[in-house]
Amino acid sequence: MRKLTLCLVVMLTAMTTVKTFAQAPRIPEASSTQTIIQDFGLGKITITYSRPNVKGRVIFGGINPWGQVWRTGANSATVINFSENVIMEGHKVEAGSYSLFTIPEKDEWTVILNKVVKQWGAYSYKDSADYLRFKVKPVMLEEKRESFTIQFANATTQSNDLHLVWDHTSISIHMQTDDDAQITANIDELMKGNRKPYYFNAIQYYYENNKDMNKALGWALEAEKVDPGPWYKLWEARIRLRMGDKPAAISAAQDGIKMAQAVNDQEYVRLNQQVVDQAGK
Repeated sequence: MRKLTLCLVVMLTAMTTVKTFAQAPRIPEASSTQTIIQDFGLGKITITYSRPNVKGRVIFGGINPWGQVWRTGANSATVINFSENVIMEGHKVEAGSYSLFTIPEKDEWTVILNKVVKQWGAYSYKDSADYLRFKVKPVMLEEKRESFTIQFANATTQSNDLHLVWDHTSISIHMQTDDDAQITANIDELMKGNRKPYYFNAIQYYYENNKDMNKALGWALEAEKVDPGPWYKLWEARIRLRMGDKPAAISAAQDGIKMAQAVNDQEYVRLNQQVVDQAGK
């Protein structure tokens, strides 16, 4: 009985302790944490960082002195993960996770990818572990950004811009995918079978990345036969215009306008009309 009683006491104590921890009051961090994810080419870019606020302080040249390594956020150093290889400002970066540091200067910033992740601030930062360094120009903003913000802009299948913004300062880091060869190979493989589900994306990729327009035009003409509508007429018109055949582009776009009007699709009326207008210039 004594052993049974002792076991019950231990179990009840453990359950009470777990419940206490589970219900413990929380205190919010002064700098909130944010994770952003951006699809990019065949992969994703994931960034986790903490967001300090201005709070009336002098930021760059103040709490973040000129010429000193900054964790690019608050608390733990900012971490950026690439699931596929990318190109940052012309530099190839292998897939993986890196700490993102910066060195702010009045006229030029140094951006650093460091191979050591899970660092608290920049206190243990060592440049010997740097994977990449490059420089970008800061831009002064009229509007103040109270919270430090990292965001993606101008995102396409092949490129995007990573913006770091705080107070009245912004820097932009241009990135490109490094997987065009793989995407092209994937398209070629998909187009060997039933092409209907893949026409639109294949044509769009070839058009937006200015690849083989003859191949893209052939796909557009095939797609019109199996899925007639103003959408593929639009792609035919756009491709013919890029190839320099303005009369054929206008003819295709006008057919697209008629098709769109027949189904009351005002968006494709507008898009096809844009091609007519561009070809008429």
